[in-house]
Amino acid sequence: MPKFSRSLIREAKTAPRRGIARAAAAGAVTFAASALTACAVGPDFVPPPAPADAGYGKIGARTEAAAVAGGASQRFAHGRDVPGEWWKLFRSKQISALVAEAVANHPDIMAAEAALRQARETIEANSATFLPQATLGDSYTRQQSTTAQYAGISSSSSSSSSSSSSSSSSASTFVYGLHNANVSVSFSPDVFGKSWRTLESDTAAAEQKRFQLEATYLALTANVVTAAISDASYASQIKVTRDLIAAYRTQLDLLEKRFELGAVSQADVLSERAQLAQAEATLPPLEKARAQNRNLLMAYLGRLPNADKGEAVDLSGLRLPGELPVSLPSTLVRQRPDILAAENQVHQASAQIGVATANMLPQFTLSATGGTQATNFTSLFTPQTMVYTLAAQASATAFDAGSLFHTREAKVAAFEQSAAQYRSTVISAFQNVADSLQAVKHDAGTLRAQVAAEKAAAESLEIARAQYRAGSTTYSIVLNAEQTLLNARLNRVKAQAARFADTAALLQSLGGGWWNRIDETPASQAKPTDIIATSPIAAAIRAEAEDARDGR
Repeated sequence: MPKFSRSLIREAKTAPRRGIARAAAAGAVTFAASALTACAVGPDFVPPPAPADAGYGKIGARTEAAAVAGGASQRFAHGRDVPGEWWKLFRSKQISALVAEAVANHPDIMAAEAALRQARETIEANSATFLPQATLGDSYTRQQSTTAQYAGISSSSSSSSSSSSSSSSSASTFVYGLHNANVSVSFSPDVFGKSWRTLESDTAAAEQKRFQLEATYLALTANVVTAAISDASYASQIKVTRDLIAAYRTQLDLLEKRFELGAVSQADVLSERAQLAQAEATLPPLEKARAQNRNLLMAYLGRLPNADKGEAVDLSGLRLPGELPVSLPSTLVRQRPDILAAENQVHQASAQIGVATANMLPQFTLSATGGTQATNFTSLFTPQTMVYTLAAQASATAFDAGSLFHTREAKVAAFEQSAAQYRSTVISAFQNVADSLQAVKHDAGTLRAQVAAEKAAAESLEIARAQYRAGSTTYSIVLNAEQTLLNARLNRVKAQAARFADTAALLQSLGGGWWNRIDETPASQAKPTDIIATSPIAAAIRAEAEDARDGR
């Protein structure tokens, strides 16, 4: 278990109610001369360090080489930075075009950007709690009253019933209207840091969404590259199979002619026909796999299956990068979007503990109301009709049967859960990189062995056919050699594709170099708070006009 885990959990569970001076500046104009200081209760989040003594295992300095396309040796460059557009290392314009189309069109990118913008809009909305809220009010009341409510008051308890009757008979009614215009201002000082911790939680949530956007971008680009490589692999396997099927047919034609001359037996002819049929039977599954992979590639590009234009990558045209960047273990936790997203989830959970703690403490509200009241509109706003109210309120929950206490404990448990999930993400990330490095290392050896096996199988087939023509062996030996050559060529193609695919997987596992490019677009930014946005009524009118203009 990494060392940071227990300290973070201990801080969340037993952190003292220490106050950190937080200056909450009010408006630049209205409240420039005053600032309110808040004591933010709850734990202060500290980003966890990289696990001590972390590593990827032994991989050597470079891979083996093979004399075939995609067989070049690769050197592991420890500490080298990952380029932002890592897919260009394969030197394929087609792959670069496919990646660009996917990023521009795939709805997952749009959804991730919308989620990020939502989180940033929430920050802007909750930031308003640091400033006073003002409400304008205007009312008119028309009321009928009677003087009887005043006539019943007597100076002596011995008033006779006759005098009361006389007072009631002299009562009268009157009708009047009352105009009331006022401005109410209220402000809740962030004494214990509830608003501050809420904003801290919102900011961490937005950062989590930002790294989820990067993770979506990384997964999409890697999937496009991998799907394009798989398509090239299937195309090469189909070509190899068709070439061997053509060779089998040629061999069958020769055998049939020799059978007519009586040089070979019918059994040999039937055996070759069976071999041809078996080879032809392997072709439909390959074509099906390629068609389904093409549909997957179209989905990554944001297209429907019937929009396939046939763009394809030639496996022999790809180039392996001569140097593979290998990030230092100490920097991996700052490069992987999934780790950074998990870290901000822990941060968000930590801030929620402070919010829950602040809810257990007294809440304060300052309010002021000023306006004018008059029985006719023309008298409004005269000095004699001015009224105002100043108020201060403090409230605290005295008894709740443990509700707020257990709410806070639930937030602590959520923090512990997030911290454990973070550790799991870190462990999985290091495993992912280590697996990718081992795959790249051993893929090179596999390809070299497959090239040698293919060469040996081709030579074995030539020898078997020559021996058969000389009558020194049976035709079953030829059939076995043909099947061995088919399998060897297919395995060699798969080994070639695996080198490219696992190189892409390694670059993905290292974070994909998102820090060396800009993935965010204006669609992920919160709208600016202009003068109209500060007035809900004006903002609502503008929003309705924009919705009508945009057809929403």
